[in-house]
Amino acid sequence: MALRLGRDLDEAEVPQVAALLSDAETLILTRLPDLYARIEHGLLATEVVVLVEATAVIRVLRNPEGIRSQTADAYSVSYDTRAASGKLDLAPQEWRLLGVRTGLSVLRPFLPPAAWW
Repeated sequence: MALRLGRDLDEAEVPQVAALLSDAETLILTRLPDLYARIEHGLLATEVVVLVEATAVIRVLRNPEGIRSQTADAYSVSYDTRAASGKLDLAPQEWRLLGVRTGLSVLRPFLPPAAWW
């Protein structure tokens, strides 16, 4: 994680990072319960999963409060939930990397032709 983060982890961050990585994998498994089978059968690269999990964790580490901008005089702060909410979540493009397609879908019922009597 230190290489991806661009700095060494503090001692206090090490258990937090481990917990966040585990949480990121749990989030992925809720939408992709066959994650390990996809990896085993070559449908998804382990490196992609690692990239997605690490990126989600780094967002939390870099901006745990979800602050977008801040000023000093007459203190002002602005939060940007799209960039870094301070919560662990996966961005839509990360879900796409994992093979999850999002968007609107329409389900149409299939009705057999009317009985001919």
